[in-house]
Amino acid sequence: MWFYLALLAVTLAVFWVRKRYSYWKDRGVAYVKPMFPAGNLKGFGNKEHISTVMERCYKQLKGTGPFGGIFFFTNPVAIALDLDFIKTVLVKDFQYFHDRSVYYNEKDDPLSAHLFSMEGTKWRNLRAKLTSTFTSGKMKMMFPTITGVAEEFQKLMIQEVQRGDEIEMKEILARFTTDVIGSCAFGLECNSLHDPEAEFRRMGKKVFEPNTARLIKVILAQQFRSIARALHFAAVDKNVSRFFMGAVKDTVEYREKNKVERNDFMNLLIKLKNAEAIEEGSANNLGALTLEEVAAQSFVFFLAGFETSSTAMSYCLYELALNSELQDKARADVMETLKKHGSMTYEAIQEMNYIGQCINESLRKYPPASNITRSVTKDYKVPDTKITLEQGSTLVIPVYGLHHDPEYYPNPERYDPDRFTPTQVAMRNPYCFIPFGEGPRICIGMRFGLMQARVGLAYLLRDFRFTLSSKTPVPLKISPGSAVLTSEGGLWLHVQKL
Repeated sequence: MWFYLALLAVTLAVFWVRKRYSYWKDRGVAYVKPMFPAGNLKGFGNKEHISTVMERCYKQLKGTGPFGGIFFFTNPVAIALDLDFIKTVLVKDFQYFHDRSVYYNEKDDPLSAHLFSMEGTKWRNLRAKLTSTFTSGKMKMMFPTITGVAEEFQKLMIQEVQRGDEIEMKEILARFTTDVIGSCAFGLECNSLHDPEAEFRRMGKKVFEPNTARLIKVILAQQFRSIARALHFAAVDKNVSRFFMGAVKDTVEYREKNKVERNDFMNLLIKLKNAEAIEEGSANNLGALTLEEVAAQSFVFFLAGFETSSTAMSYCLYELALNSELQDKARADVMETLKKHGSMTYEAIQEMNYIGQCINESLRKYPPASNITRSVTKDYKVPDTKITLEQGSTLVIPVYGLHHDPEYYPNPERYDPDRFTPTQVAMRNPYCFIPFGEGPRICIGMRFGLMQARVGLAYLLRDFRFTLSSKTPVPLKISPGSAVLTSEGGLWLHVQKL
């Protein structure tokens, strides 16, 4: 009896999987053949980074239509292939694709309910509240805080060079951006530049350390959100959550009790918490942020700000160390601009055009967020097709694949900052370069991240010369179990004080 029941269960399961895997075929959509149980994610997290997996699917399907079909485990997922369709998703028909399809759990995991992951009306209201905190005026206000940390960064670099010319730059850059973000987001002296084991640095490492098992759990939670929430799954490590909640609570209480005001992100969040206007003479009609919401926004600002900026700078230094001519050109840009302005001012940093080109080319070749995901919020008929993307399904935009497509970037593996001269940019479709996304959900902290990277590189190139160490492989090996596009084994460079 039990044998027959088991046989029936297995038969039904096999039938169900086969039916799921015929989803795109039944709808006449070109697709990549899946393998049970991973679907098209075979090798992900073990041998390959998700960027490579999605790039392969993109290459296999490109030219078959505006999108193709792939599978995350047993879930059918659409992969965008055409730049006009990508523009439609991100901008023109945004109302169908306004959610990121990122797992969060407000009840059991309050730090996960931040601007990056929030959905629908909650996201829209929160975005409206936070937009004014990232204007160019606010960036200029925070600029002295960044250069203050950069001065300490420069002193540390001199000490490191005196100890020996071979330096692991990836970790030092992460400590620099940790101190910048800690100061701007929390108003706290993280001190990770001088203490590699500082608590903010340890917690930041913990979030981003490659962990294939946890990454797969998060993707499963993303694909089966209702089940994950019913099981009280938390995406953020409990120790990390406890630390950041405590840091925010203590900072808010101290500032409110002692009436402390600083030119930083936390000061703006406290105003929003107390339903005060951010800009003088304007009203805040959107309601107050809760302490948990303040903590969640600080948390995501910290994570996104320190990791993506330090990664972008790492890759940029790696490529400039490989090519001394490009490095000399970047250094000349810094020196000429500083000579013109007299010091490292906000205006000087913005005028360093070649540094901006170098950063953009790093973001093209090594986009930290290698894919953009969107959830279909209501049934959507794809223009000029008979196909409808169903409500609740997921769509992926393969950023890494687009950035490495030779149709848009000839010889895509070559690092060439001149791809981002104004003339070259004007000749390209803008949707083949989307490291920060595009449309209403473009990364809100983009300006801050780019400013931080410009400052870090300007200080480094002004005072030091970089060449590659034998400890660093060419090409770099990407860590397969990392959530962002990051290299394995750090970034060892020979550094010479100028």
